Amino acid sequence: MALETWLIKVKRSIAHSLDSVRAAPPPAGAIRKSNVCVLAFEIAAVMSKLLHLWQSLSDNNLSRLRGDSICLEGVRKIVSNDDAFLLGLACAELAGNLRLIAKSIARISKKCEDASLRSFDRLFEEFADTGRDRHNWLMLSAKEIDIKMKKLDQFVASAAALHREMDELVSLENGLKKSLQARDTGSVKEHKIVELHQRITWQRQQVKYMKEKSLWCRSFDTATSILVRTAFAVLARMKLVFGVVSLPRSISSSSSALVHPSENPNLFASGPLMKSSQLKFFEVNSEVLKPPATTLGAAALAIHYANLIIVMEKMIRSPQLVGVDARDDLYSLLPSSVRFALRGRLKGVGFTASDPGLAAEWREALHKILGWLSPLAHNMIKWQSERSVEQQNLVPATNVLLLQTLYFANQQKTEAAITELLVGLNYIWRFEREMNAKAIFHCSNFN
Repeated sequence: MALETWLIKVKRSIAHSLDSVRAAPPPAGAIRKSNVCVLAFEIAAVMSKLLHLWQSLSDNNLSRLRGDSICLEGVRKIVSNDDAFLLGLACAELAGNLRLIAKSIARISKKCEDASLRSFDRLFEEFADTGRDRHNWLMLSAKEIDIKMKKLDQFVASAAALHREMDELVSLENGLKKSLQARDTGSVKEHKIVELHQRITWQRQQVKYMKEKSLWCRSFDTATSILVRTAFAVLARMKLVFGVVSLPRSISSSSSALVHPSENPNLFASGPLMKSSQLKFFEVNSEVLKPPATTLGAAALAIHYANLIIVMEKMIRSPQLVGVDARDDLYSLLPSSVRFALRGRLKGVGFTASDPGLAAEWREALHKILGWLSPLAHNMIKWQSERSVEQQNLVPATNVLLLQTLYFANQQKTEAAITELLVGLNYIWRFEREMNAKAIFHCSNFN
């Protein structure tokens, strides 16, 4: 009995000591770092974009860029057949994406206690321009990078899971409110309400657990530090694979990474895609993305022509289903320059289209043109939709680059191809109508 009494006193003493520690104010000069809480979803979205950008710089994706993207027939015909120019566009667009991500990180970093993190925007620009890394934020080993990327992936996944659990909790709480209102009318039994209470209690515990597991309970300094170090790694990787100067000495002096990538199995495994020098990295790349005056991007016609090509593609596939009104609507979409060229091409064509051989030739020619022109039009719509609509998903849907669209396409060459499509469509449309009219005429005579 005496032993039990003594143990109880010891427990109370320990509990009192712990309570005193919890209640005691922090020591002078100590700073209590705030957690990101609801901003966890915004930070996870930034992490997701960084991950996507990092993956776009992988060896496999860079091989596809070299071997597929810049070699598309449409790109070669109406954008450019200069590899250096096309790779420069790819680098500039990826750099622009990283700059936007960096701006998001800079906004988040302003809530940090660490003064160096609050200066991220200035230090990142300095690293981009000169390669100087004042706080050793750049990760140089493949192992360290791999661990960091997996951590980012886990945070993104946990944020998505937390969002689902919180949505489920809100749904259950709304259901309980409706049930309580309906209870007064006797339409809901008491045991259903008790069951809902139990489910809500369990769901709240689940949400609490997910918050502790996710970014929700991390400090701004912790979350921002991960973002900052990843952004530095992405920029270093980008500058190396595209052959941009002003990297840190520890990286740029490693020529084996550039000449013999297989001998240096770290994160900088790929060789450079292009060689360039610059003063202000982001400003120079921003200038590269400005479309020349001869392009559809400069004329603000890229989206319009993409939609026009897709409409024609559908008509060419099923010309027998195209009515007069649809044909007139298509004509109304044409810019004056295309209408003028079309009128010139249709002069002297004649009013009949009854030659099956010529119709077959036109079908073949049209499908060849669409074979290289249509992918650029569809890519233009994909690219635009991903950037004009607020994305609900954390991860972007595709890896479409501007060079694969109509944005940098030569206006004169594109309009020539569209004009050819219209001339061919005009012939096979009239051919289908004449064949249908003849069939109806023969059928009526037979009857």
